[in-house]
Amino acid sequence: MKFSIQKRLEGKLGRAGIVETAHGVIETPTFVAVGTKATVKALTMEQVKSLGAQVVMGNTYHLYLQPGDEIVKNAGGLHKFSNWQGPMMTDSGGFQVFSLGAAYGTGLSKLLKKAEQNKVPLLLPETFDDNLDKPKIATIDPNGVTFKSHITGDTHYITPEKSINIQHNLGADIIFAFDECTSPIEPISYQRDALERTHRWAKTSLDYHRSKDKHQALFGIVQGGQFESLRKESAEKIGAMDFDGFGIGGSYTKEYMDTAVLWVNEILPEEKPRHLLGIGEPEDLFMGVENGVDLFDCVAPTRMGRSGALYTARGKINITNAQFVEDFSPIDEGCECYTCQNYTRAYLSHLFRAKEMLAATLASIHNLYFIINLVKQMRRGILDGNFAESESKFLKSYLST
Repeated sequence: MKFSIQKRLEGKLGRAGIVETAHGVIETPTFVAVGTKATVKALTMEQVKSLGAQVVMGNTYHLYLQPGDEIVKNAGGLHKFSNWQGPMMTDSGGFQVFSLGAAYGTGLSKLLKKAEQNKVPLLLPETFDDNLDKPKIATIDPNGVTFKSHITGDTHYITPEKSINIQHNLGADIIFAFDECTSPIEPISYQRDALERTHRWAKTSLDYHRSKDKHQALFGIVQGGQFESLRKESAEKIGAMDFDGFGIGGSYTKEYMDTAVLWVNEILPEEKPRHLLGIGEPEDLFMGVENGVDLFDCVAPTRMGRSGALYTARGKINITNAQFVEDFSPIDEGCECYTCQNYTRAYLSHLFRAKEMLAATLASIHNLYFIINLVKQMRRGILDGNFAESESKFLKSYLST
């Protein structure tokens, strides 16, 4: 993999660049379509490509459990197995350390919502409660994570070496070191322990990967939650390792996410690409690009689409609301996606109310097109020198409702 910077965003860390992989070129910044189980839900790979997607990301944990990484390897790798011809990525499985561990049964996400913020005194580590109850089906030890399959209930043990080996079998162009994604309400004492563990696992992942002489690019992941000292320490330690690029992972509070990303990207080597893991709301994408993020992934566009929540230039709408039953306009005026060019709000409202499978497909087409092309507009804004004006115009309309 090679990375080059074409143009920098004046006064900010943002940049437009090119990532060269064995399966094609990625123009950055870009949004990565999430294909958790070797499929972007409700869409064919041909449809995903038609939306402008350059990269698809698979999920190591889910593909390990089903169909199994050895089956994918025997099929010729993830590209051939899924019929995606372009660049691919796989995560490390570290997010499931959080979702099956600290977050299991709590309803928490890695991005702390406003309604949840009374649970945690923001950025005041000395006041955290070290004894928070955390129901879980994943347990962590110094060398790895034991978890129960959500499919069969069988017990599995994932180490950094096993995570990398699974990703070698899957064969994506860009893979990630095994890490621990922590909860946004964890105390700083736990965050410190988790960070030390993530740094050890990063080195183990890197050493194992290099020993196998694989040509996949390996990204190390920066953690540290919302604590400045930990984020900067992680950026320094992970940035000093010989990774091909970097992921920015972990949990955030909404108001401080931009600050946490800035802390990290001011330290990480400028000549290597940076991926913000699991973040995809429009306002957060602008923030990330401004602060030097090159790639993003998030399940939100397709997950929201399957429930009837749709992006528009004036904010999100829920197409199942009664006001859309006889609305014969497109989802988003001016949108050039297949759905908006051929179908109306009333038709999608009907599909969702009738529980037709086509509803998820048409909604996912629109949402994914909206987000992918929004990030493409950000790239053009950097290259053309009008990023700030474009951002201001979009957010003024999008956040107006």
